[in-house]
Amino acid sequence: MSTKPTTTDLQWTELDQRAVDTARVLAADAVQKVGNGHPGTAMSLAPAAYTLFQKVMRHDPADADWLGRDRFVLSAGHSSLTLYIQLYLAGFGLQLDDLKAFRTWGSKTPGHPEYGHTTGVETTTGPLGQGVANAVGMAMAARFERGLFDPEAAPGTSPFDHHIFAIAGDGCLQEGISAEASSMAGHQKLGNLVLLWDDNHISIEGDTETAVSEDTMKRYEAYGWHVQRVEPKENGDLDPEALFAAIEAAKAETERPSFIAMRSIIAWPAPNAQNTEAAHGSALGDDEVAATKRVLGFDPEKSFEVADEVIAHTREALDRGREAKAEWEKSFAAWRTANPERAAEYDRIEATDLPEGWESHLPTFETGKGVATRAASGKVLQALGPVIPELWGGSADLAGSNNTTIDKTSSFLPADNPLPEADPYGRTIHFGIREHSMAAEMNGIALHGNTRIYGGTFLVFSDYMRNSVRLSALMHLPVTYVWTHDSIGLGEDGPTHQPVEHLASLRAIPGLNVVRPADANETVIAWREILKRYTKVFGKGAPHGLVLTRQGVPTYEANEDAAKGGYVLLDAEGGRPQVILIGTGSEVQLAVEARERLQAEGIPTRVVSMPSVEWFDEQDQEYKDSVLSPSVKARVAVEAGIGLTWHRFVGDAGRIVSLEHFGASADGKVLFREFGFTGDAVAAAARESLAAAQR
Repeated sequence: MSTKPTTTDLQWTELDQRAVDTARVLAADAVQKVGNGHPGTAMSLAPAAYTLFQKVMRHDPADADWLGRDRFVLSAGHSSLTLYIQLYLAGFGLQLDDLKAFRTWGSKTPGHPEYGHTTGVETTTGPLGQGVANAVGMAMAARFERGLFDPEAAPGTSPFDHHIFAIAGDGCLQEGISAEASSMAGHQKLGNLVLLWDDNHISIEGDTETAVSEDTMKRYEAYGWHVQRVEPKENGDLDPEALFAAIEAAKAETERPSFIAMRSIIAWPAPNAQNTEAAHGSALGDDEVAATKRVLGFDPEKSFEVADEVIAHTREALDRGREAKAEWEKSFAAWRTANPERAAEYDRIEATDLPEGWESHLPTFETGKGVATRAASGKVLQALGPVIPELWGGSADLAGSNNTTIDKTSSFLPADNPLPEADPYGRTIHFGIREHSMAAEMNGIALHGNTRIYGGTFLVFSDYMRNSVRLSALMHLPVTYVWTHDSIGLGEDGPTHQPVEHLASLRAIPGLNVVRPADANETVIAWREILKRYTKVFGKGAPHGLVLTRQGVPTYEANEDAAKGGYVLLDAEGGRPQVILIGTGSEVQLAVEARERLQAEGIPTRVVSMPSVEWFDEQDQEYKDSVLSPSVKARVAVEAGIGLTWHRFVGDAGRIVSLEHFGASADGKVLFREFGFTGDAVAAAARESLAAAQR
């Protein structure tokens, strides 16, 4: 085949076109073989994906985690073959057999892309719109990373400069999370972000006219994005030359994120399936696959046909990647030589080590004094801010309530923002009232690497964040959620703001560590443990939800065993414990009060503080038995929320003091009393448990 370019700006040969058409038939074959999947979008998007991976992006398929690479996010994760086929063609490690094993047990090509599972997949996408917000987070992280290591470099000259590319579909842009994230990106003027919209007018229910009539391009213009439209060729196919030109224009626009609308025809060029909703989520059928192959000049009797000259051509990406990386490494080496102190800091941060002596800066709190755990958390952040430069974060417009401002003089905002503390490399992020995208942006920041991210809101609003939090856990990402106002103790705002089911619901997410400290000193230990657990090694990291009080709670003597998730706060006096009281958060003080009453009655009572069920479950059985003695059957758990968490800890004879209904609007102390959260109530439950254990 000829390799003569057919355009002047884009080097596009007949082999390039054959590679694109190969991607189309591979998508049709893969879905047809397994019998389910989404062939249509992968077919129509093949020119766009190929252009990105073969003509635009800086990457090295032999080193998919190379620091200097551009990132690619497929927000339309249902079209996973769009990504898998390009990873195969470019030489990221996927083989033809992996495409043949699409959506089957143990394959490297699951139904939706999964971070850590397939080399070259930068994030787990599936729930629509998540990838848009992930990409925004990556773009934010890229800017902050540049500020850490190379802030004075002219634009485009730093080894830390790179682009984030994302492809989104109609469904992604209908989900509210993408609107939140896109608004944030425009406000932040993220010029390193390019979002390609597959405007194919098709969703599962048919033409998108069923649900959408807005002008999407004007919407993105209103967000402050640089907006372009790429029209298809006369035959309806995506035009790679026009797309390439648009991408180059987007890369040249450094003061705004870029939005490129690509009008496409789903399942092009399938003779009968193109432009139909059936092509979105169903196999085309043997006859239609064969007909499509005839249109494209492939043998209809062959499946997974890849010509030797095609794969040899696309694998040249390995050579280009090696050259690009070698060139970048020269720039990186020059930066290291010119910036030895920053290079040393980079090495520490990249290794996820913490600065020497950082723990000595942690605050300590006087015992007995009433301190809200949200306030204690704020003291930790303010103390560590000057010590751990990679630690940054903020709040969904609740910084004053969440105590999440790490530096009042430094806000992550573009240079021309009118606020005096605006700094494009600032420490404090103002996420705005966008809880869902905040969580997904935090995922993107963690995925990007080289920073430590946290973000706060009220615990009750974790419901808005749940899908993103779930994906944090699925990807083992070391993000920290700071959730305050953790119970009816917040008071007068009433049941709409008082979390009841949230603790149990969040603990139900596999891999999420929920940490609800009892007091200020436990809060310090919790933060310390969370920071120590940070790792970007897939499968070893975990997100944490730090759950904090609005109201003041008594401060107890610090106990290092709090880092084990559960420990003996106060042991029984006058003999072995007859009853164990388990408390978390603000309810630990109720267990302490109940112990005083029970001890006065001659009942030796142990109080266990359990800030994190998940951390406690990690401990060996000997330690767990030393805290929750198996011989002690009389047990009470107390938490101002539904009691689902605690049945397995208290056993058949145990009792749970919980809240199985919504709250009310009144002072927090009044609500605790009226809803039965008192030392007397816990003591009464202990007596009941003792009686049950003796039966």
